[in-house]
Amino acid sequence: MLPVNGSIKLRHAAIAFLFLLLPGILCSGQEKILDSLFTFRPGTIRTGKALESITKQTGYNFTYDSRLVDSERKIDADFRNVPLKDILKQIIGNDSLEFSVIDKYIVISRPEVRHVQVSDTSSGKPDVISGIITDEETGEPLPFATIGFMSQPKGTVTNRNGEFGLSVPPELINDTIAVSFLGYSGRKIPVKQAAGSFLKISMKREYYSIPEIIIRNQIPQEIINKSRKAIQRNYGETPAMMTAFYREGIFRKSELQTYSEAVIRIFKSAYSGSLLGDQMKVYKSRKIENVSVTDTLAIRLKAGLSTCLDLDGVRNTFDFIDPPFMQDYNYRLTDIVNYDNESAYAIEFSQKENAVLPLFEGTIYINTNDFGICKADFRISPSQISKIKESFITSSSGGFTTWPVSVNYSVSYRKVNGRYYLNHVRGDLVFNSKQRKKLFSTQFKVFFELAITGADLKNVKRFERDELAPVHSIFSKTINSYDPAFWGSQDFLKPEDDLLQALRNLKVKLQEFGE
Repeated sequence: MLPVNGSIKLRHAAIAFLFLLLPGILCSGQEKILDSLFTFRPGTIRTGKALESITKQTGYNFTYDSRLVDSERKIDADFRNVPLKDILKQIIGNDSLEFSVIDKYIVISRPEVRHVQVSDTSSGKPDVISGIITDEETGEPLPFATIGFMSQPKGTVTNRNGEFGLSVPPELINDTIAVSFLGYSGRKIPVKQAAGSFLKISMKREYYSIPEIIIRNQIPQEIINKSRKAIQRNYGETPAMMTAFYREGIFRKSELQTYSEAVIRIFKSAYSGSLLGDQMKVYKSRKIENVSVTDTLAIRLKAGLSTCLDLDGVRNTFDFIDPPFMQDYNYRLTDIVNYDNESAYAIEFSQKENAVLPLFEGTIYINTNDFGICKADFRISPSQISKIKESFITSSSGGFTTWPVSVNYSVSYRKVNGRYYLNHVRGDLVFNSKQRKKLFSTQFKVFFELAITGADLKNVKRFERDELAPVHSIFSKTINSYDPAFWGSQDFLKPEDDLLQALRNLKVKLQEFGE
């Protein structure tokens, strides 16, 4: 048990024909870009490449439901001084689509009439926005990016493949979705243009040019002290009722052993002035077991639920921001980065050589304006991890020795209407186990994850004792079955490719995870 404290040649010599932006076009205002005149040299090109060429010439990226645009569609084009919106209609081959401009993005969408179903409150069934978030330059997916409504703390995060799904209640159809990722410019997309769509959202890395002298003159410990003193102001003096998606899983080599997930209700105590602890209630849960009685070794994750609460280091004070422990750490301000269109200090920390106890190393990100703690990524140093085996292994199977190889955590917070909320907690751990007199060991990968999908500051009350989740137990043992049509309208995180393939290997028929 593991507690966790052949290529095609085109006819034309120019494979990608050239878009010529006429002089002075961009001076007429952002919304006028669609009316700007372009000259397009004759040639054959695929739709996707055409859109990329427009982006290079104008600086405007495209956001659209991938089902609306066939990026492999070939077109023959010859445009001379034609408005961009007319070129787009011919390139895409669908006159019914609409184009709008938000910041430096051209959004391609269906006419708004498609949203009538969304605002039909008689059914009460929410629409869904889903998609993938990637780096604009590399195309690589961005894991654990935040997607949420701007008016309230309801949202989700991407999985490790950059994929997400977010339900849209009818009352939020006029809201705006904010997309954020550390070090990137934030994106804002009206819900009406996104609901019911699968979006490919590209994020642009934001670089701050910070003189070296500014970095040197900042004292990291003082920034951390200011962040600690600002907790009451930033995180609120009142409790909140939260909804969250929790999941945990264990891989034995590349084979999935156990997988459990749940929708959780959380009574989140006030971050200051309260002696009451957090509480959890399991609303829905399900699991998969792939452990045979003939298996000689199986690992179970113990206290994954309580660990997620404990890892809220603003509420429970990370030791690397706790005064009694800070003397055992080295700190270095390494950068100032963009986070949700605000700036944040990036402070690296590691334990001093003379520190007696094994401590953490990593990076904490603190808002430069209000000193709110935005995110912390940290791990136990590989050189120290052997000293804390007993902290992770409560019991070992007879004849086996089990030890931790790596322990990594990530905790993030989201600011909504001036208040910070716990947003996402993730733990990734690797263990090796070796049977006595055997030459090779077996590796186990363990993960647990909590994503906050909603928070309410009204009608907040503590749970009755008989409602409380068994947070200190082996969670997977508290669930009896796996229902493939389980979640309904609840927000959940889609399994990553490796986990999805493992589930398919088990011949699990998952309605929402199908092809």
